[in-house]
Amino acid sequence: MLRRYLAEFVGTCTLVAVVVGSGTMAVQMSPDGGVELLINTVSTVFALGILILIFGSISGAHFNPVVTVSEWAQKRFASKLVLGYLIAQVAGAIAGAMIANLMFKNPAYFPSHHVRTGLNLWLGEVVATAGLLFLIQLLRGQKKDSLGPVVIASWIGSAYFFTSSTSFANPAVTLGRAFTDTFSGIAIGSVAAFVVAQAIGALLGTLGGNYFNTTSKE
Repeated sequence: MLRRYLAEFVGTCTLVAVVVGSGTMAVQMSPDGGVELLINTVSTVFALGILILIFGSISGAHFNPVVTVSEWAQKRFASKLVLGYLIAQVAGAIAGAMIANLMFKNPAYFPSHHVRTGLNLWLGEVVATAGLLFLIQLLRGQKKDSLGPVVIASWIGSAYFFTSSTSFANPAVTLGRAFTDTFSGIAIGSVAAFVVAQAIGALLGTLGGNYFNTTSKE
């Protein structure tokens, strides 16, 4: 169990460090918002694919509380592991943001003032998270888990551009990004609504994916 928890901590920590660090670097490299988002997206996609590939056989490479809860609710994940996974993911996300802050000469604790609120952004989070869970269910049902690194990373990369919220799609990552007042940050007051939207999206995505899996079997 310790190895699994450590994998979730390191994986989530690295993911958030990449998101925050590449966003900070992007702002330093270009004044163009589109270029900044592109740099942030490319770096995140590459890193996420690698992390899923190397940690998938150890912890399942969840790195995301809604994925863990979804797996547990479907009896595909042991109850005794849930709390440890959630703690590891949240702690890893916060640590990743702090490491990225320090790499760019910012204070480790650098709370964000970037307010992200509104129905359009919350809808974006519902869509991004629903798509993520939908794909996970279909990959499972079609026994194509080996394609997870490519499929999941590709979805997140695409959702960076087509969703209004730029696809947080992860409660732990959302909270972690509240610890950085940089390009990728989100004000702590905006976190709760994002998490609620992500939970709704996760439920819809899980139900939708399982529906299509059942239909396919029939």
